[in-house]
Amino acid sequence: MTDPTFAAHLPSYSRDELIAEIGADVDYAEKIWNAFGFAHQATDEKIFTQADVDAFAVFAAGAEQMSEGAQIAAARSIGQAMSRLADWQADQLLDFDRDPDISLSVEDMAKAIGQIQRLVWRRHLQIALQRNVVYSPDDVEWEVVVGFVDLVGFTGLSRRISFDDLEELLSAFEHRVSDEVSLHHGQVIKTLGDGVLFVNTDPAQAALTALAIAELSDKRPIPELRIGLAQGAVLARLGDVFGEPVNIAARLCGSARPGRILIDENLSELIVDDSRFRIRSIPTLSVRGYRRLRAHALSAGNDEESLDADR
Repeated sequence: MTDPTFAAHLPSYSRDELIAEIGADVDYAEKIWNAFGFAHQATDEKIFTQADVDAFAVFAAGAEQMSEGAQIAAARSIGQAMSRLADWQADQLLDFDRDPDISLSVEDMAKAIGQIQRLVWRRHLQIALQRNVVYSPDDVEWEVVVGFVDLVGFTGLSRRISFDDLEELLSAFEHRVSDEVSLHHGQVIKTLGDGVLFVNTDPAQAALTALAIAELSDKRPIPELRIGLAQGAVLARLGDVFGEPVNIAARLCGSARPGRILIDENLSELIVDDSRFRIRSIPTLSVRGYRRLRAHALSAGNDEESLDADR
C-alpha cells in the first residue's frame, strides 16, 4: 500500500488540472504563480503534487477576504523571501553533501532544515504579534528609528579580494550587524549586499545599536562602517518600510565619514538629555531631495557603565 504522505508529494497534476481541481480562474492562477517567482510551465506537464493542490486551494479561498492585488502582493513577498532562503539553503546542502565527514543524505538534511525553518518562523511570528507589528497587505503606520549601515569602500574592496574573502566579509558583516540589532531589541528589515537596513521603536536603543555596530570595524574582516539614523513615521508593508525617515537615514549614511554616525533632528531631540550619548551639531547637508538637511554627529557619552549595561 502506498504511503499517503509520500503520495501527496508525487507530481500528479498538470497546471490546468490543478486550476480545475481548486476551481480557480486561469488568469488569476497564472498571476499568483508568477508572483511566487516560478517560471511558466507547459500546461500538460505534471509538476504539481496533492500537497501543492491543497496549498493553492487555501490561497485561492482567501479571495473572499483579500483583493486580487493584495493576494498577488502577498504571493510576491512570500516568493521573494523563500527564493533567497532556498538559494542559501541549496548552497549549504551541497557543501554538506561534499563533506566526507557528513553521512546524512541531502534529502534528510533538507527535511531537518525544513523543521528548523518552521520552528524559527513560528517564533518570529509570535514576536511580531507580541509587538503588534504584523506585516500584511494592509498598510501599517509605525513610529520608529530607521538605521542604515554601509561598508565603506566596498566597491573597490570587492575588486581586490577573492570570492572566498568576499563571502567571509559579507557573512561576518551581516551576522554581526544582525546580532547587535537583535541584542538591542530591533529588527533587520533587509540586507543590501554592502548595507543593512534596520528599525527600532526605542530611540535610545537605536542609538546604542549604532554605537555598537560602529565598533565592529575593529574586528577582522569588517572594514570601516558608516551609519545614518532618522526617526519618524514609516509605512510598514509586506516586510519592508517606506517613508521620509528611510530616505533621510540613507542620505545621512551616505554623507557620514568612515567610522561616523549621523542622526537627524528628530532623533537628536529625543536622546539629547541621555548621558550615554554625545551629540554634536554639524553644518547642514545638501543631499539629493534635501537642500538643507539638519544633522548631528553621534558618539558615546561618558556613562560607559550604562552603555555596557544596555548591550
